[in-house]
Amino acid sequence: MARDMRTKVSEGEDAVTVVACIVSNRRLPSHALRASISPMSRKSRRRKSPQDIKIHRRSQPGAPPGVVIADPDQPKPVIHAIVYGPAGIIDKALVSPEEAHALIGQQAVAWINVEGLGDADVIERFGELFGLHRLALEDTVNVHQRAKVEDYGEVLFIVLRMIHCGEASRHRCGTEQISIFVGTSWVLTFQEGHPGDSFDRVRARIREGSGRMRQLGTDYLAYTLIDAVIDNYYPVLEVYAERLDELEELVIEPRGARVIDDLHEVKADLLVLRRGIWPLRDAIALLARDDNPRIGDNTRLYLRDCYDHVVQVVDLVETYRELTADLRDLYMSSISNRINETMRVLTIISTIFIPLTFIAGIYGMNFDYAASPLNMPELHWTFGYPLALIMMAITTVGMVAYFYRQGWIFRSLK
Repeated sequence: MARDMRTKVSEGEDAVTVVACIVSNRRLPSHALRASISPMSRKSRRRKSPQDIKIHRRSQPGAPPGVVIADPDQPKPVIHAIVYGPAGIIDKALVSPEEAHALIGQQAVAWINVEGLGDADVIERFGELFGLHRLALEDTVNVHQRAKVEDYGEVLFIVLRMIHCGEASRHRCGTEQISIFVGTSWVLTFQEGHPGDSFDRVRARIREGSGRMRQLGTDYLAYTLIDAVIDNYYPVLEVYAERLDELEELVIEPRGARVIDDLHEVKADLLVLRRGIWPLRDAIALLARDDNPRIGDNTRLYLRDCYDHVVQVVDLVETYRELTADLRDLYMSSISNRINETMRVLTIISTIFIPLTFIAGIYGMNFDYAASPLNMPELHWTFGYPLALIMMAITTVGMVAYFYRQGWIFRSLK
């Protein structure tokens, strides 16, 4: 799998790609992510996807377990099925859970994908037809779950956090919950309903019949879905790596007023990514080691490769978070250094003017020379005023020369 996402495109091509992805309901490709994860106005940067910063359970405290309460703000479910095997493929949109259940057994594997969790009745009907546990259905509609794996006998329940970026998240990256149910001859997936997902390449492989997709079972399909979710983190992290490189160049510049805001934004986004990918490491490790009857021995080998990818993503996220913190400290240090430099210059100027003010203050005293010849006779000298100016100039030059020799000013000239 190629992960070299450094293809350069123009801003016009990025704009066309973003519009095309929105119209066709596809995930933004990696080269267009850069345009969507760009610095914005201060007002826009303060906005955050609610599902990423808070947990909101719709069931009341003390309610019995397994209560399925849909979020009315979620989109209505859209059902699509891909039923395939060595003999052929059935690829069509469906209107009801009953129609989806009728496809089971027509081919070796049936993949039923549901986008949108806004109808609790549809989700409960899926649970009744496919034998899904009520606790798993409750976790499906409560979309704040951590990545995990639950074994419910004949059905394996997997929760993932899929990253999404672009218009749906107001140019910020967030995660959405993917719930995967793996049965004997079917895989049922639930998505929150954000535009696009990470599974376009999986669908293309099934439709084209490339590789071994049509020859293998539901465990391999579950693996490919998990792998697609994990691989989608790489292009996003690539964009954040380039953005941190740009911020590193700007952090010590005098005109870096927005740098601290951008660093805070990147740090918040990386925290969201960490919350999405960190629990997945333990979940994939459990799938790769556990002797679950739904996962074959050959598929476990691929899941171990997934585990390596998760570890790499976790390391990258942690590295970028540490780099963001270091850049923030560097920025604060540069601000402190600039303040110290300004105070040093002001102090030197004030120090130079102290003796000049002293001289001017002496000759500004109004003593009457007629009362006593000792009362400032210099005021009646012919060259008294030029001598006072010369004395001030000599004092200034002497102090500047002393400061220069001490290395306090004009350091670049040495």
